[in-house]
Amino acid sequence: MSFTVEERGNPNTLGYRLFFKNAEGKYISPFHDIPMYADESRSIFNMVVEVPRWTNAKMEIATKDILNPIKQDVKKGKLRYVANVFPHKGYIWNYGAIPQTWEDPAHKDGDTGCCGDNDPVDVCEIGSKVYSRGEVIKVKVLGVLAMIDEGETDWKVIAINVEDPEANDLNNISDVQRLKPGYLEATVDWFRRYKVPDGKPENQFAFNGEFKDKDFAIEVIKNTHNFWKSLISQQANAGELSCKNTCVSACDSPYCCSADEAKTAVGETCPCGKEEPIPSSVDKWYYYERK
Repeated sequence: MSFTVEERGNPNTLGYRLFFKNAEGKYISPFHDIPMYADESRSIFNMVVEVPRWTNAKMEIATKDILNPIKQDVKKGKLRYVANVFPHKGYIWNYGAIPQTWEDPAHKDGDTGCCGDNDPVDVCEIGSKVYSRGEVIKVKVLGVLAMIDEGETDWKVIAINVEDPEANDLNNISDVQRLKPGYLEATVDWFRRYKVPDGKPENQFAFNGEFKDKDFAIEVIKNTHNFWKSLISQQANAGELSCKNTCVSACDSPYCCSADEAKTAVGETCPCGKEEPIPSSVDKWYYYERK
């Protein structure tokens, strides 16, 4: 199963969008139409890459837009970039999401005591390659971190591309601790402090910031997949989320998006144009003592 992307609008602008197509050239939603599993028998999952490692633009699946293209997050009318909080330059892993998962904001997690953040489950891919925005890669799960972001549960799955040269040696979170010393500590540090330059407090974590193992992580993913099933079958309140899809819902469902409707939605955006420069302020470094 292969997927391609189509750029619309000018990169590094408010109008930039990245739409997805399947192997037949049909427009799809990366949130709803890409299967969660790449190989269920081996517990291999699909991951949609939103942010390549070392970059700063806070790109994400637009859960409230029709067909859920990738776009850059916006705050107070301006594009969002994560700060370089020394010693971390941009995102320190390939960052993305597992499709067909949803952290239900109406469900209070029994382990964290907090409700979900209304997004697909986030993934940090820790392999050796830098991937491109919009790539769909096959990953095996190694563990998970439970971040509490402004009172909401925000799981961060640690995974590696199954085709990575290091993949055979990394099978659980303990392998990461052994073979990549300092990486998990850096990951907690990154998530703890990345919002501080924006004037926000440090993020907190369940389990005292300890990573849970592969089995725990897979259970989290399965649970959020069940929440997504409730969402797409209209058993859960979608709120402002766009559940339109071209492959999953039956044609009599209000969530079914026809090929013509999908083409119209993409056509209403601007064609891909000249890339605008990234503001020089994005290269600024921030320093402050850990608490």
